[in-house]
Amino acid sequence: MTIISKDFCSKNTLEVAKSLLGCVLCREFDSGKVLRGMIVETEAYTQEDPACHAFRGKTKRASTLFKAPGLSYVYLIYGMYNCMNVVTEEEGRGCAVLIRAVEPMGNFSGTNGPGKLCRAFEITRELNEVDLTSSSSVLRIERGEEVFESDIVCTTRIGIKAGADLKWRFYIRNNPWVSKI
Repeated sequence: MTIISKDFCSKNTLEVAKSLLGCVLCREFDSGKVLRGMIVETEAYTQEDPACHAFRGKTKRASTLFKAPGLSYVYLIYGMYNCMNVVTEEEGRGCAVLIRAVEPMGNFSGTNGPGKLCRAFEITRELNEVDLTSSSSVLRIERGEEVFESDIVCTTRIGIKAGADLKWRFYIRNNPWVSKI
């Protein structure tokens, strides 16, 4: 499969969030085992958005968001769950797309929600700043099925207070792996 490019990730964050739907998250392990899941749900975050970690500027936690597009941004929430984002737009802007859910392509489950997804794919903070656009990365995103605009649902994001009115959550209509609300 073809890996997404840095150019793919450097576009407007909301467009990247929609374009990632249908792409394939790929996790390779030292044992040779590979997990794949089709991305079915995303959320967009930009530095102007009060729900974004970059909203208050370049802090230690948010520094990855200001780096090159196509990097992973992995962080801990509630002191126990990892979440994985794709850094977007040009370097110096703090923007990213949260991967909320994938449809498993193989024999594994528990991927409808960002914490469950990271657990299933064994995505930890050690995978922060991995180049998701490199075929040699242990965590990468491959091009997948095209998802038509008519099959994309746009709604408000889940689990946030600030910026809760923004319709920056996107998912594939009628997909059973989308997060429950």
